[in-house]
Amino acid sequence: MAKKTLVPQAREALDRFKMESASEVGVSLKQGYNGDITARQAGSIGGQMVKKMIQSYENGLK
Repeated sequence: MAKKTLVPQAREALDRFKMESASEVGVSLKQGYNGDITARQAGSIGGQMVKKMIQSYENGLK
């Protein structure tokens, strides 16, 4: 099954969010392919993204 981008602007926003999160955990990403980063680095980026999404949600509840 091919990946379909339903909302192209969402892809751009997610890419910016990922780059920002990577910067916050000290991992330098480049545009395009980043298959040379370690699983630990990728996990740090994903974890930071989830942490920020939860924080944003919780702030919206207040």
